[in-house]
Amino acid sequence: MRNLRIAGIGLTAAAALTLTACGGNDTASSGSSSSAPAPSSSMAAPSSSMAAGGSGVTTNADVFGPACSQLPQGSAPGSLDSMGPQPVASAASTNPLLTKLVAAVKATNLVDTLNSQEAITVFAPADPAFAALGDAKFNELAGKPAELSPILQYHVVGKRYDAKGLASAGSLESLNTAGGPLKIEGSGENMTVNGAKILCGNIPTKNATVFVIDKVLTPGTNK
Repeated sequence: MRNLRIAGIGLTAAAALTLTACGGNDTASSGSSSSAPAPSSSMAAPSSSMAAGGSGVTTNADVFGPACSQLPQGSAPGSLDSMGPQPVASAASTNPLLTKLVAAVKATNLVDTLNSQEAITVFAPADPAFAALGDAKFNELAGKPAELSPILQYHVVGKRYDAKGLASAGSLESLNTAGGPLKIEGSGENMTVNGAKILCGNIPTKNATVFVIDKVLTPGTNK
C-alpha cells in the first residue's frame, strides 16, 4: 500500500501511547473466516508467518463475538448483508460500532486507499476505545494526519486472514512495519491482538476481513 505507507513513520512515543487505551471507528467492517477483505499495495513480501492460513475470505456464518449482535439486521446499512459486497472503508462507514474509526480514516484521506486494496485484514477499534481517549485528544490527532496515519496503518495487515489463519500465524506484520509485530494469542472468542479483545470477528467485506477490537493498538509496544 504505497499511499498507506508513510515514508518516515516518525510517530512519537507520546502520540502512540495516548492512543493506546482507545479504539474504534468506521473504517473496517468485514470478516475473516466469516466474511471479510484485506488491504495490500506497496507492501513488502509477506513473511512466512503471514503466509499461514487459507484465503482468509469469510461468510456471514463465520462471524463471531459478543458485539456482533449490535449490528443492524437484514439488509439495513451496517448489516452483514449490506457490508459484504462493499470495499472495507465504505462498509465500515455504515457500521454503528466504528464511527470514530471512520472519522479518523477520513481525516487522513485513507478511504480510497483502503477501498482499492485487493486483500487485507483490518483490526478496527470500536467507538468506546476512542472514547477512552477523549474528544479533545481525538480531535487533536485528527488534525495531525502525519501522526495519525502510522497509528491507523498499524491496524491493517497486507494479507487477508480469517480467525483460524490469525491463530495459525501467531505473529503478523502490519502496514506500519516500524511499529513492530502484531501478536495473536488465544483462539475464537478468547483471541486477542496485542492484548486487545475481539468484539466481533470474521466480518466479510469485498476486499477485507474485519475484526472489531476493544482497544486502539499502539505502534512500538510489542517489539
